[in-house]
Amino acid sequence: MTTAAPHRHELRALTGMRGIAAWFVVLFHIRLSIDWLPAGLVALFAKGYLAVDFFFLLSGFVIWLSWSARLRSGGIAAVPGFLWRRLARIWPLHLVMLGATLALVLALAATGRHDAGHYPYAELPLHMLLLQTWGFTDRLTWNDPSWSISTEWAAYLLFPLVAFALDWRRVPSWVVVSAIGALLALLHVVMAGSPSLGTDIWTFGLRRCLIEFAVGGALCSLWQRWRDAPVIPALVALGCGIGAFVGFLEGEPETLCIPATFAAALLALALTSGSRGNPLDVPALHYLGEISYATYLSHFLLFVIVKLVLVDDVRDIPPVLIALYLLLVLGTSVALHHLVERPAQIWMNRLPARLRRTGSGAQASSSSS
Repeated sequence: MTTAAPHRHELRALTGMRGIAAWFVVLFHIRLSIDWLPAGLVALFAKGYLAVDFFFLLSGFVIWLSWSARLRSGGIAAVPGFLWRRLARIWPLHLVMLGATLALVLALAATGRHDAGHYPYAELPLHMLLLQTWGFTDRLTWNDPSWSISTEWAAYLLFPLVAFALDWRRVPSWVVVSAIGALLALLHVVMAGSPSLGTDIWTFGLRRCLIEFAVGGALCSLWQRWRDAPVIPALVALGCGIGAFVGFLEGEPETLCIPATFAAALLALALTSGSRGNPLDVPALHYLGEISYATYLSHFLLFVIVKLVLVDDVRDIPPVLIALYLLLVLGTSVALHHLVERPAQIWMNRLPARLRRTGSGAQASSSSS
């Protein structure tokens, strides 16, 4: 759930959609506290965990768009730069939120309220290195939403191999479409009969991310070849998405139908991004997409704090407190994005050049002496 394309590549409707998806994850985590809403809405929010699958598809799409050609043209020498820039995008804010969670846990431990099951100190190194969802644990711990950041880091590490080995531009469209279908079927198979995509994340989350990330890259290649005449492909994609979703409503497996629905929707959205009057292209929604990573990583800890400070029963939180919590998430997202996420990303991206200049200066000084 993390990436935004450079502005020269940005499809603004997809950025707006990322903001919507982030807030669906927020609503999923507070679903037990908003059962005073209509039952249909609560049931919808209970499926908010599926927004992460859209994130994975979108991330694969954007990374393929931004980096596949650059890696192929730059060769092996371009890989460290790619990985460093991806790390600069996801790691600083993750560390800040992990540190904030640790501070809360230490404060609770001082009062005898440490939850050793959910906050095991021994697993902190895994979280710091973004390895917590690589099969080393049997539960989600610390800042729960960061599990997806761990799996995305694995996808980034594997991406250069895929970019070097596969150039979708040289493959006929029907082969790309067939590959997408095969990958979506593979996801259903590797979920091993799980009733939902959210089952046992510590076991299936990595598979879920890697496959959907790959599908996103293939979808990008279709967008690149169809974007100049998008109407018919967009309508076909929309029809396929509707068909897959109807199959889900009629009882077909979530692990098959929902990724297919999201894949078709992503392609249709990409093909229509930039269309005049696109409701996902409004500035406010675009900004929510810009700060969505901060929203995604901060909301869980904020809700833990709200529950500790303000309520005794998570199922009995009045609407006014829920509204205040949502405003707190929004304000915190803005602050983290502008004061932590972006400055840290810029600093890390500039660091290699600074180190090279420092090394060159030291070498020149040594030579002159």
